[in-house]
Amino acid sequence: MARSITSANVVMTITVPGLYDSPQQFSGYSTDKAWSAEAVKLAETMMGVDGHLSAGYVPNPVSFTVSLQADSLGIDIFEAITNATRQAREVYRISGTISVPATGKVYTGTNGVLDTAAVIPDASKTLQAQNFIIIWEKLVPSLA
Repeated sequence: MARSITSANVVMTITVPGLYDSPQQFSGYSTDKAWSAEAVKLAETMMGVDGHLSAGYVPNPVSFTVSLQADSLGIDIFEAITNATRQAREVYRISGTISVPATGKVYTGTNGVLDTAAVIPDASKTLQAQNFIIIWEKLVPSLA
């Protein structure tokens, strides 16, 4: 199969032990961006006064933003996680997969937490998309 850049058929699911023990699939992504992930810094570098570069691997978390239209049922999932977190005063761990048929890859997120949650959509002519940020310990690709 040839690769493409189609994002219309991507599928994202998450599980949250104790809240959503079976995978929950998202739909109703924002018009211009379903999700985005920040680049991950892999190395710590420093230059000695003699001009020699030293470097070492440093693990870092992955910041992953999901953007959902104001009428997406996926918002209910994030609101349930938000409410449960506030009530328990503990974070809930999230695992997830993002299947991208266009590239033949599946990305697996492990040991994530809901870090930031929009509590209400902005209102303009219409209600605007809401963003939710999951911090993953790892988000790694594999071939589907």
